[in-house]
Amino acid sequence: MTTENTLNHIAIIMDGNGRWAQERDLQRSEGHRQGANNILTIAQAAIENGIKFLTLYAFSTENWKRPPSEIAALMSLASRFSTEHLEQLNQKDIKLQVIGRIDDIPFNTRNSILNAVKKTKNNQSLTLTLAISYGGRAEIVDAVNRILSQPRPSKRLTESDFANFLYQPDLPDPDLLIRTGGDHRISNFLLWQIAYAEIYVTPTYWPDFSQQDLEKAISDFNSRKRRFGALK
Repeated sequence: MTTENTLNHIAIIMDGNGRWAQERDLQRSEGHRQGANNILTIAQAAIENGIKFLTLYAFSTENWKRPPSEIAALMSLASRFSTEHLEQLNQKDIKLQVIGRIDDIPFNTRNSILNAVKKTKNNQSLTLTLAISYGGRAEIVDAVNRILSQPRPSKRLTESDFANFLYQPDLPDPDLLIRTGGDHRISNFLLWQIAYAEIYVTPTYWPDFSQQDLEKAISDFNSRKRRFGALK
């Protein structure tokens, strides 16, 4: 698909799993399971539309406040995704990486994720970044603490200097932020990186979000005039 605007990186707040399940009289965990099953479908759709980077908000720092049973189910899904879909990630040439406070993730889940990261590191068609135990404010605080641990700089920091201390400094800023589930808020996601991202909200819940929905968001993005604060 050709684009008037440059669209390399899409970030998605995958919202609506719980409501999807509740409306079908299912357990919330079933909504999360269906949502996890949708990740590779959308990753493949991103590849087919020429997207090089896809970042998904999987589990926030605030999500640790949820009931222990729901947290355990989500961590189990993260482990299963990393192990059961590893072959597909490699077949589709998808590089997996993760951002967030990884040390807070349970040991077995963390090992499963990092193993998949290691075994897909040379793939090139798409970089799929999962934000797990992630918060935008936490990332900024962690970046500041890393800066403070360095020798005192000889000059004032620039924005580029600061960005080098983020979780994945080589990850380009998102061009488009999509939120599924209909809510109009960014929920502490990529606060530094989405400064100039276009925002697209769809009422479709994440388990039902399809390639057609993604392409509708891309079409909407291409219809916009990006000014980056300037007058054009």
